[in-house]
Amino acid sequence: METALTRLTGVRHPLVQTGMGWVAGPRLVSATANAGALGILASATMTLDRLRAAVREVRARTDAPFGVNLRADAADAGDRVRILIEEGVRVASFALAPSRELIGDLKEAGVVVIPTVGARRHAEKVAAWGADAVLVQGTEGGGHTGEVATTVLLPQVVDAVDIPVVAAGGFFDGRGLVAALAYGAAGVAMGTRFLLTSDSTVPEAVKARYLAATVGDVTVTRAVDGLPHRMLRTDLVDALEHSGPVRALFHATRRASRFRRLSGLTWRRMVRDGLALRHGKDLTWSQVLLAANTPMLLKASMVDGRTDLGVMASGQVAGVIDDLPSCAELVERIMKEAEDTRRRLTASR
Repeated sequence: METALTRLTGVRHPLVQTGMGWVAGPRLVSATANAGALGILASATMTLDRLRAAVREVRARTDAPFGVNLRADAADAGDRVRILIEEGVRVASFALAPSRELIGDLKEAGVVVIPTVGARRHAEKVAAWGADAVLVQGTEGGGHTGEVATTVLLPQVVDAVDIPVVAAGGFFDGRGLVAALAYGAAGVAMGTRFLLTSDSTVPEAVKARYLAATVGDVTVTRAVDGLPHRMLRTDLVDALEHSGPVRALFHATRRASRFRRLSGLTWRRMVRDGLALRHGKDLTWSQVLLAANTPMLLKASMVDGRTDLGVMASGQVAGVIDDLPSCAELVERIMKEAEDTRRRLTASR
């Protein structure tokens, strides 16, 4: 299926595997790329040396195009951009809007730039700065999220910009792909659906927690770091949401102490990093401590399998997913469902 996204990136199918921290590593990205979709390597939790090594590992596993997700607000964003350029990465995606200068450097080197946005005005801004496409995430998506549903946000952005738009938030099958194309999107991006594949390195016990979840088990909370964060409801989330300020601080301090030992952060550095992540919000001290440790909270579940210590970012679609196909099986199935759906729609006219 050819769309503006496939022509822009060189992939066979208009499907994107998003850059999920601790999840979208070389194995998942290369499996996605070999299946004909666009795999995105998550780099925010990597050192510069590890990023370069991970890019080369993906390259050793596949000849297909792939991308790397970057944090535009990282202090070393320029160094990371240089690595992408030097290693010949096809696509750079961003969790936050990159600066005009970063976009310019990447485009000059022939790298396709696809920022992620959650509002029409943000899409208009990055399009004016030269972004090649934009990924639009509605509130159904996992991780930090906004308040506007994909079905409302997507047509707004499609009507506002003249670059390809990729839809994210709530997609998991071929019917969703056809719906997004009908809205004017050039493809769909999926995180939770690719997390729940046999190629994902997430521990099997953690995958089982996702598969057992209902739609009602996926919640949005500000209790962790002060920002809206969509995740599975766990004992940690319940404890933070139903505790008063003193008890919440107790829970946060206990978990921060554990992660301080794992991460090597001092208490002063932890508090400083937490305050830097306030994003203009009024955070409680428990949120300050947990904000600094959010990457480690994710690692606890996604890498170490410690769901009792960590958080489990999740899109609402976790409640309707019940299997663990390979990336190749998943992509083939979605594309077949999309073709069958389009055929049925044509026949019913």
